Order: sequence, then C-alpha cells, then structure tokens
Amino acid sequence: MRILILNGPNLNLLGTREPEIYGNQTFLAYFNKLKTHFQGDLEYIQSNVEGELINALHASDHDGIILNAGGYTHTSVALRDAISGIQIPVVEVHISNLAQREEFRHNSFITAVCAGSIMGFGLDGYRLALEWFKGNERGKIGY
Repeated sequence: MRILILNGPNLNLLGTREPEIYGNQTFLAYFNKLKTHFQGDLEYIQSNVEGELINALHASDHDGIILNAGGYTHTSVALRDAISGIQIPVVEVHISNLAQREEFRHNSFITAVCAGSIMGFGLDGYRLALEWFKGNERGKIGY
C-alpha cells in the first residue's frame, strides 16, 4: 500500500509553533517513526502554497492520501474541488480538535469530500488514518 501524507501551511513549524496546541515534536521526527511501524510505502509532502497542494493531489497515484490542509481547510474551495476531482480516498487529519478552537475553524470546506476526518488526537491522528487505510484497502469501500 502506498500512502501520501500531505501537509499544508505552517505545518513545517511543528515542534516550535504553539506547542501547547501542536506539541513539541517536529513532523519529520514523527514521520520517521511512522515509517518504521507501517508496512507499506509512505511519502510526505508539505507546502505552504495552495496550488502546490492541489498539484500534489492531481499528480498522486497513491492508494490513499492523508491530508492536513491547515488553514486552507476553512478557506479553499479549490482544494475541495481537487479532492472531489480525484479517485483516491482522502482522509482529513487535524492535530487539534477544531470544534474546541476559534469559531472560524469549525467549518471545513473539505470534510464532505473526504472519506473521513480525524481530529484532536495530536500527531497520532496520522497513525489512526494509516490504520483506517490498512483496514479499508481500495475496492473494499467503494473507491
């Protein structure tokens, strides 16, 4: 199984950005741990640029995508359209629980076009998404 983890804006600052919300571990350190526990191929892309995230979605030939769209979650119709335009299942992941944050974060433009959404479990949300993909390989859930 081949999974792409796609992180959006400001997630390159994990480990230093608001550690009381996002923790103090870098994503790269966490990703390296994930790779040792996942029997499959994991690829990681992070971009602060909306168009680069869209291009990565369009170009993907992975079995699944784990997407933390960061702030674009609440603003990007274009990202939503890109997800709905591909045949690859996408799981939306957020480190914090958006429902417990500022009101503008309560609305996700992408949730409705994703296979599922995981939020509020810290970086462990990425592992939970991987577990879902392992149990629901393409074809078993209608993708």
